[in-house]
Amino acid sequence: MFLNYIKEFSVKKILKNSLQNVKGNSVSGIIKTVGVVIDQRHFSETKAFISELIANGILEENIEVIVYREASKKSTNNVRATFSSKHLKWNAEIDNPAVNDFINKEFDLLISYYDVEKTILLIVTHNSKAHFKVGFSAIDKRLNNLMINTNGENYKVFTHELFRYLKILNKI
Repeated sequence: MFLNYIKEFSVKKILKNSLQNVKGNSVSGIIKTVGVVIDQRHFSETKAFISELIANGILEENIEVIVYREASKKSTNNVRATFSSKHLKWNAEIDNPAVNDFINKEFDLLISYYDVEKTILLIVTHNSKAHFKVGFSAIDKRLNNLMINTNGENYKVFTHELFRYLKILNKI
């Protein structure tokens, strides 16, 4: 337990130092591919959220979801890639191949659907190769290009605001 606390502290310090060197990403273009990072502990309506994205014009085959769970459970009926804090190394690297594949994909849009800061979720968002990142305003402002001021339970409000701003920015 104590070692986990020290590991979290160490990784947060590495993340804080790397966030000081963040450069703005001004890629314009239409959003076709979407990556979604979800914290399942604080949000359990993943299917309904994906349905909202599809209803707003994103094709289902262009949406990729990765789910954070507090404790990684081996489940055969789970079709989504999952990860947990145990996949985070002391040097702020992630040793889960599914997560690393997700991070290295160049999505047009990354939705960081978590409103409670967890170190591994921040690392996934920060390291993602996505061109445009969207998240909640409760999370560090340097991680995302667009922050929406609502909480995680209001996924309909989040998607409504998201697509409203994407239309304003000519992204869809």
